[in-house]
Amino acid sequence: MSKLKFIIASALLVFSLNSCDEFLSDAPSKSTSVVPSTIEHMEYALNRYSDFYQETNMASFLGADTYGLLKEMTDNKSSMPGINPVQFATWDIEGRANYTRATTFSQEYKKIFIANMVIENLPGISGDADRKAHLEKEAKFIRAYSMFNLVSTYCLPYTDANKGEMGMTLKNSTSFEELAERATLEDTYKYIEENLEAALGLTNDMTIVNNKYTHWRANKAAVNGFAARYWLQRGDYDKAYQYATTALSSHNVLVNYNTDMYYSTKPSYKTVNGVQVEILYPYTHDNQTDLNDRMEWKELMYFRNAYYGSWYYIPSQKLLDSYDHDYDLRFKYHIVDNYSYDRGLTMEYPGYVFFFKDNIPAGPTTAEMLLIKAECLARNNKVSEAMAEVNKLRDVRMDAAAPAERKYLSATDKNEAVKVIIEERMREMPFTMRWFDIVRLNHNNDSTDDVGALTRYYYPYTSAGVLTNDTPKTYTLEVGSRLYACPIPQTDINSSNGVIEQNKY
Repeated sequence: MSKLKFIIASALLVFSLNSCDEFLSDAPSKSTSVVPSTIEHMEYALNRYSDFYQETNMASFLGADTYGLLKEMTDNKSSMPGINPVQFATWDIEGRANYTRATTFSQEYKKIFIANMVIENLPGISGDADRKAHLEKEAKFIRAYSMFNLVSTYCLPYTDANKGEMGMTLKNSTSFEELAERATLEDTYKYIEENLEAALGLTNDMTIVNNKYTHWRANKAAVNGFAARYWLQRGDYDKAYQYATTALSSHNVLVNYNTDMYYSTKPSYKTVNGVQVEILYPYTHDNQTDLNDRMEWKELMYFRNAYYGSWYYIPSQKLLDSYDHDYDLRFKYHIVDNYSYDRGLTMEYPGYVFFFKDNIPAGPTTAEMLLIKAECLARNNKVSEAMAEVNKLRDVRMDAAAPAERKYLSATDKNEAVKVIIEERMREMPFTMRWFDIVRLNHNNDSTDDVGALTRYYYPYTSAGVLTNDTPKTYTLEVGSRLYACPIPQTDINSSNGVIEQNKY
């Protein structure tokens, strides 16, 4: 039965290659072969960005302190925000494990499966040897990237004390008979590093096709950018700085919010209590299914987007207060006033909007690399150099008319420099990297940068719904809590016949 599943999966994969997007070449005919047999088949598998670009990691953006779980919204409309976001936002064990639409686990393993299909078939197919070696490096990059997403979501933070804890199932083939037991955390990180080391052999820069950078495929900036992100998370600031610098040497384009961002020409109107209210969106909101704005976002080094199907990234008051409301153009364009009316509420509250209502850039970007360089310099007590790097970003995010003391960040010592750079990371990447920053800052060897315990003040609830007639209470995620590891979806544990073990709480 397992072999039959593999044959069917392989056939479906090759058949799907015919649906590549218009700016790619035509795929081979279905009648050519069910089994991948040429280097072109491998190219199509990796070109199909729809299999790779979405990241539906609710545990990360709902669990962070930048997400606003507001009892006032529930008071205003009992179905808002719904029980599932509440379970993720309060770091609930049972609710997160049993949420059937939590797809991060299966989604990232599907990407690893495709990568393994490419690696397994390369030795037996026709084609140029150098090109085959390149494709193998690309596939290993996908394995490293997806496994890092998995281990960062479902496992405890990597520390000396935790490295013997459960990691993830390590997949090196497409066989359904491969062992499904979870490796240790230490071996999981070794898997990531081995695949990343191979991928760092990629030296190709992004090209431009139909006015779009080819950032849906692995490239020098993407791989080095991910390596910088990885080593920052691990606390190796020298390596993180090195890889961020290399990534920027390949791709250093920034979006200038003074000239490149603008409001949509399609304003939205909602009638609230008999009054028509305008909701003004950034232009990137206009396209729901047309990915042109996303593909043309020129800061991206690798095309990955955070996705939230509920269409409401609710900014917390902490996030809102962190912006300069007069001069920060991220506040102007991404914090959309009156967005709550769009979601059916009659109370006024903003929303965070980037691409349409559901997508935010999640892959490495030029902006992220500048912030990594800045933090690493600050960690090494190079304060003035650190401020110079972070202010390169501020140059294109703050209003050109802002006075210098509002436009640029400053610091007098190492600790202050780290603090203001971390705050800038929160403003720049509030729903993609903030959760991972909280995890690393609360578990590294530097107590001066701790975020501390996270809290929510909200109603009690059951699996059936929120108990709005009960007294609200405080939910707390303590530093060092085992709740930092999101539960493995129970459906995936059941599919493994119990071989995949649930986290211990």
